[in-house]
Amino acid sequence: MRCSVIGAGAWGTALADVLARNGHHVALWAYEPDVVEAVNTRHENARFLPGAHLHESLRATSSFADALGDATLVCMATPSQHLRAITGQAAPHLHAAATVCVASKGIERDTLALMSDVVESEAHGRPVVALSGPSFAAEVAARQPTAIVAASDDLVAAELAQEAFSNGNLRIYTHDDVIGVELGGSLKNVMAVATGICEGAGFGFNSRAALITRGLAEMTRLGAAIGAKPATFAGLAGIGDLVLTCTGSLSRNRAVGIAVGKGASLEAALAGKETVAEGVGTTRSALALAEREGVEMPIVSMVYRVLFDGLAAHRGVTELMGRELRAEQDA
Repeated sequence: MRCSVIGAGAWGTALADVLARNGHHVALWAYEPDVVEAVNTRHENARFLPGAHLHESLRATSSFADALGDATLVCMATPSQHLRAITGQAAPHLHAAATVCVASKGIERDTLALMSDVVESEAHGRPVVALSGPSFAAEVAARQPTAIVAASDDLVAAELAQEAFSNGNLRIYTHDDVIGVELGGSLKNVMAVATGICEGAGFGFNSRAALITRGLAEMTRLGAAIGAKPATFAGLAGIGDLVLTCTGSLSRNRAVGIAVGKGASLEAALAGKETVAEGVGTTRSALALAEREGVEMPIVSMVYRVLFDGLAAHRGVTELMGRELRAEQDA
């Protein structure tokens, strides 16, 4: 089929390459002219996905009309804070029968909307599928075995995405819990910042395991409050993505947390980075969503205070340990 990927960061580029290698006709929309030139002439995206040789049939463009044209599968892979604006610009060029996948992960800051809700509001009347799960873009581009989830209220749309992206290296499972899949993919970035802070402050493996496990409890608690199925957080888009992002050396969010945990300011930790650490922005919106729903999320609160209120990393972790004792399982 004819496909379009909007957003040529590492993840968007890797997904576009998967589709091209699967035999689809793929256009990759990029904001950066140098990325367009590099993909089309050298079959690489050295700016965002260095070291990956892209399929020769993949073409890039900076024109929405050119990228979208008659594409019946469209994948949105922009940073979350730009998703609404870019989807709005792309919408007039979308094919009437297009299925739209959302590979962006986050919670919109002002509206506290999930990314699929943002796309649905801008691309009216088209089925939307959320893609999420444990997947570093560089490893997908290197064709390492990977499994992720395609979640939608529309099973036909989910199965369309499943068939389009699946191959011998990338396995896609369908899911019907869009809220749980999206929230898991968003909140794991905040927890990765938390585990990075813990590591940077000098704490060890015991501390990291505690943060990951209690972080999962927080994610599940918030998910249940807004309509997700708790069991979803035991799957690929929950614990799978959480463990990868909290422990993997390729995790941008973990790296930012480590720098802050060692004493760097947030500005210094983010300086010079081409790629976006989504967990920083998601920390603000996750805390606001938790407060709106009346859900206690002490790890998210700690990350917020360390990143934005100047709380010392070591003190933030020790304060978590000093909280009132309680049962592990919620009543």
